[in-house]
Amino acid sequence: MSRRLISTGSPLEKSVGYSRAVIDGGFAFVAGTTGYDYTTMTMPSDVTSQSRNCFKTIAAALKEGGFEMADIVRATYYVTDASSIDAHFAVCGEVLGDIRPAATLLVVSALAKPEMKVEIEVTAKRRSV
Repeated sequence: MSRRLISTGSPLEKSVGYSRAVIDGGFAFVAGTTGYDYTTMTMPSDVTSQSRNCFKTIAAALKEGGFEMADIVRATYYVTDASSIDAHFAVCGEVLGDIRPAATLLVVSALAKPEMKVEIEVTAKRRSV
């Protein structure tokens, strides 16, 4: 299987030089994904909504690449405020509670824009049928 690039159509993907996801063989590598609602091109103010939007974008990229959320084997979370960890983890539990990938959470001083409160990146491995 050849390498395949998945795009959300964001102009940043071309100007910055990245893909939302790269499919390579049986793996999907999903780039750091922030909480934009791509339908409205807005960023919600709360970490819960941002986390849900991250997973929605990730799920769409995985689906386009022929993967499912259940294929996720690794997740890395970046949050900008330690006080929002519980709210973020509640969403992680809703989405990944049965999948339970290896995961790491980092509290960082900032993300690319001040309104960004969470960023999630994942790796998925296609399961054998």
